[in-house]
Amino acid sequence: MPIDPPSDAEIEEIARNFGMHLDPQDVADFKNLASPFVLGMAALDALPDEPAATRYPRTTGRRPEPSENPLGAWYVRSRVVGAPSGKLQGKTVVLKDNVMLAGVPMMNGTRLMEGYVPPIDATIVTRILDAGGEIVGKAVCEAFCVSGGSHTSETGPVRNPHDPTRHAGGSSSGSAALVASGEVDLAIGCDQGGSIRMPSSFCGTVGMKPTHGLVPYTGILSMDATIDHAGPISANVADNALLLEVLAGPDGFDSRQHRVHVDDYCSALEHGVEGLRIATLREGFGQPGCEAAVDDAVRDAASRFARLGAKVTEVSIPEHRSVGAVMGPIFQSAVLQMFYTEGIGAGRDDRYVASLAEHNHAILDRADELPDTVKTMLFGAEVIRRRYGWRYYAKAMNQVRRLRALYDSKLEAVDVLLLPTTPMTAPELPPPDAGRHAVLAAAFAPTANTQPFNVTHHPALSIPCGTLAGMPIGLMLVGRAWSEATLYRAAHAFETSRPS
Repeated sequence: MPIDPPSDAEIEEIARNFGMHLDPQDVADFKNLASPFVLGMAALDALPDEPAATRYPRTTGRRPEPSENPLGAWYVRSRVVGAPSGKLQGKTVVLKDNVMLAGVPMMNGTRLMEGYVPPIDATIVTRILDAGGEIVGKAVCEAFCVSGGSHTSETGPVRNPHDPTRHAGGSSSGSAALVASGEVDLAIGCDQGGSIRMPSSFCGTVGMKPTHGLVPYTGILSMDATIDHAGPISANVADNALLLEVLAGPDGFDSRQHRVHVDDYCSALEHGVEGLRIATLREGFGQPGCEAAVDDAVRDAASRFARLGAKVTEVSIPEHRSVGAVMGPIFQSAVLQMFYTEGIGAGRDDRYVASLAEHNHAILDRADELPDTVKTMLFGAEVIRRRYGWRYYAKAMNQVRRLRALYDSKLEAVDVLLLPTTPMTAPELPPPDAGRHAVLAAAFAPTANTQPFNVTHHPALSIPCGTLAGMPIGLMLVGRAWSEATLYRAAHAFETSRPS
């Protein structure tokens, strides 16, 4: 693309934005001094970007008709047939629509992304296909992945398969709904504050947020590298463990991955829970807005683990209730990255997709079209930045280490923490004419128990443990870093036992 030298007006505007005061001679001097730096980008433009070869043919994707999409959960139907054999042979997989599938459109829940076609496959896409899986399309996700409800995507609400008047959970809304309805075997979700586990809780699926860095995030739209997690959603524990075996491990591109420990997750399923130490987390119960019957069902599940041979106790971590204060500045970073680094998250030794940055640059000219969830976060984040800079982000990140140590200290004495995934079953979707406050309240209500483990990086698995008025109740199991096998061991024992 042609690159012009900076103009006087650009130098003057930049100076004003940074609080500088330049006289006309200053403007002329800095324009001339900065020009070689700007014009030097032409040399970089002349260099080739990373090759975007794909090994598996695919259809380019089509938007399904309403009759084919009763839950509003499909964004596009596509077909990519993987290797002729492998662990996922015969399994159909849908991708959350923030995962890059080369040649197939990506919307990320917002019209601002509509029309973007990724040039590469995400690492996990290649791994699914190499393992014999068949990718059958992209599932609707919430706008910019910023909602715990399923009502913010600009394609329309995603409806719960158990009751279409209710939320499917967000932001991996379509992923969980399609698995729960039986339309696909497996799905990929992504989780920065609970976006795998909340939809799994509301829809009655199994959803794993792995240890941070276990599953490579290369080729997936990032929110903030410190809380980005990708993982499997499935109808049962065994399939979840199987998909994680395929997804897990370093890829050489993702800087989130440090000393990754991969396990044989499927072999853990038959070990039972005899002797396993499980502790209910006191502060996970009685959360604001909770349904008492949800808490009761999860406590009953704890008693069931005891009958299966686990040693069940209770622990207390008062700080569990205050993690929201730490998450605020981290989401500040996430939303500002969206606008100041075009969503690619500069400063990491990752594989970048230049076309994504180029597409997102145009979003700055269409800010009026941002969803209210993102606008709210953007206004709050920018007020904090202008008043206080990055002080609160720095303080929050220092608190993260203290929080991680608190959970780790409890996990030295027990193997698993147990608590409700969401404090409630799936609420009703807001009506089309709902006011802004109601829409935002529904977006952020279910995150109280899920978001702590995004910042502490512990693995957390949501499994169904009962129903209330026909709606699923989610139970969350949390373990030490890299202890996904232990969580699957407990979950499978619970899933295959009969309530007594």
